[in-house]
Amino acid sequence: MEMEMRSMEDTEIATDMTPSLVPLTFSLHHSNLHTHCSSCFSLLPLSPIPITPFLYCSPPCSAAHPFLLHHPAVSHSSDLRAALLLLSHHRPSVTSSRVAGLLSNRHKLTCHNNSDEDEVSERISSGVRALATAITELRGELEPDDAVLEEAECALCAVLTNAVEVQDKEGRALGIAVYGPAFSWINHSCSPNACYRFILSPSSSSSSQESKLRIAPSSFRGSPDSRIDSGLCTITNHFQKVNWGYFSALEEEEQNQGYGPRLIVRSIKRIKKGQEITIAYTDLLQSKAMRQLDLWSKYRFICCCMRCSVVPFTYVDHALQDVVITICNFPKTSQEISVSGCDFTSSSSSYNLVRDTAERRLNDSVDDIISEYLMAGDPEPCCEKLEKILMQGLCDELDNVEETPHYKFMLHPLHYLSLNAYTTLASAYKVRASDILSTTSTIYQNQLEAFDMSRTSAAYSLLLATTAHHLFNSESSLIASLANFWTGAGESLLYLARSSEWSKFFKSSLVASSVSKVKCSKCSLMDTFRAYICNGKIRNDDFENASNEFLDCISHDSTQKVWSFLVNGCRFLRSIKDPMDSGWLVSTSNSRATDPGALAKKKSEVCYLHESGNSIQTCEEQTCNENARVHIFELGVHCLAYGGLLAAICYGHHSHLASYVEQILDDKNNLIL
Repeated sequence: MEMEMRSMEDTEIATDMTPSLVPLTFSLHHSNLHTHCSSCFSLLPLSPIPITPFLYCSPPCSAAHPFLLHHPAVSHSSDLRAALLLLSHHRPSVTSSRVAGLLSNRHKLTCHNNSDEDEVSERISSGVRALATAITELRGELEPDDAVLEEAECALCAVLTNAVEVQDKEGRALGIAVYGPAFSWINHSCSPNACYRFILSPSSSSSSQESKLRIAPSSFRGSPDSRIDSGLCTITNHFQKVNWGYFSALEEEEQNQGYGPRLIVRSIKRIKKGQEITIAYTDLLQSKAMRQLDLWSKYRFICCCMRCSVVPFTYVDHALQDVVITICNFPKTSQEISVSGCDFTSSSSSYNLVRDTAERRLNDSVDDIISEYLMAGDPEPCCEKLEKILMQGLCDELDNVEETPHYKFMLHPLHYLSLNAYTTLASAYKVRASDILSTTSTIYQNQLEAFDMSRTSAAYSLLLATTAHHLFNSESSLIASLANFWTGAGESLLYLARSSEWSKFFKSSLVASSVSKVKCSKCSLMDTFRAYICNGKIRNDDFENASNEFLDCISHDSTQKVWSFLVNGCRFLRSIKDPMDSGWLVSTSNSRATDPGALAKKKSEVCYLHESGNSIQTCEEQTCNENARVHIFELGVHCLAYGGLLAAICYGHHSHLASYVEQILDDKNNLIL
């Protein structure tokens, strides 16, 4: 029998569906044991409370020490430490393979039909032996018997199946936590209607204004098609019959006195009474194939949600894995035929082979470039290689026979690898600018180069936000990713607008302008954001109106005025005339791989800093650049406010990201001169 959670009432967008839930078990990753509190996962103060081997941020958290267990056999793994803690309070039901009402999934996790599954199974077997050793010694016994091994396997698999990665406000992974049925019975969907946030603070600092529990358990047998009909009455009847430890688990959670990082489930869509609550177990900005692979490797199930089941693919999934395959029959002909990489209905085995080759080679190439950048920390070759792939694609050089067609593989601008490339390029150009200024900040030519790197970084951040928003228009569950993208774009643009380098290149006559004083006459975004931050309430209609006004405002005004200035130094970005115009997304990727001369704009069409380093400019050029700075500033404020609004919807109006945006927008010292 499968479990699920359903809504007990009609719920608006941006509503907490649960009070703050405390975990059944939790553990910091080993690398964070000396930097974060072992109880609430918050950053340790300068003088933490040490109780070997754990450190705590406060007396309330140090009171959790008797609740935590430690043994050398499991000290190397957060999964094993969490499983040991789980076993200390919850004996598993070996017959039902459940622990505290949670499915362990152990029969699926421990079976092995291929090399990848063999590796997972072996890792579990090794962990079970270590966990059984710790259990036996803590119980004062000599050797682990079969019953202990079964308990250890059930507990470890329950952790692997139900644990979520706890992240700090910057998105860094701190550790793992397993929550009771109120959260763990919520199923996955690739188009979810809810998300969740963490609260990392001592239990004594929790808010007294807790949300009520708006969800209840339900069940179904067999396939998802056999689920119960929607309706509170049906849910209530099934709820009375549920006897898998739901209430007992909640009571045991309370006995933990709130130790561990807390979690709140929140709606990101309108939810009807009786509708199933779903969250995402994987990155939604991946292709369907990548999502399915990730879900199978971690949880051993194939997603059958509406987004994954629909035929043909949804527009979003079509775009996320669209590869343009150009057939080049050289040297006999130069004719090129473009084929969509998403035509999975093709019966041609040769076409399927080429398509799979394209996906694999592009994925391997982009991943290798990004991995090399993250490991070596050298951003310049990363930028060159990624932009070459975005502009020129990859050529199939595996076959040198003249009669055999050669292929060129191009990424669609909405392909998930393209989105990963935009993200990495925004970061890499920012690092390049910082590196230049830190080593040769007094040389004029280097200052100019660093400024160009900064505006290219801002352009990629803006491109990432606009392309992701295009997908969001068809799949609103991408709202959490979009909140980060628009906030990042706003930060990059404001950083560029506030740069002191402007004064070195122009004789500016602009007066001081503060972020807190910016008020747009064309949209009510700022008012909507501030009102929501103030009262914590927003209706779906109000959010849609604010979104439409925001897009209309920046599409017809701000973006067009700054884009040509931002992208002048980058050949790939110059091929995009307007990132807000979805027309460029429809064209095939190979249209960007044109002659550099065709991409060069006339001087009368765009004003920019002279790349020759000459500081002498015409009056028309200087006015254009001064105006560009103001428009960049205003566009940055709009992007930041919209990102903050999205963040508040996803995580609450007092969440870190929403509060961070509010702080920037209210800072009177945040100005340009």
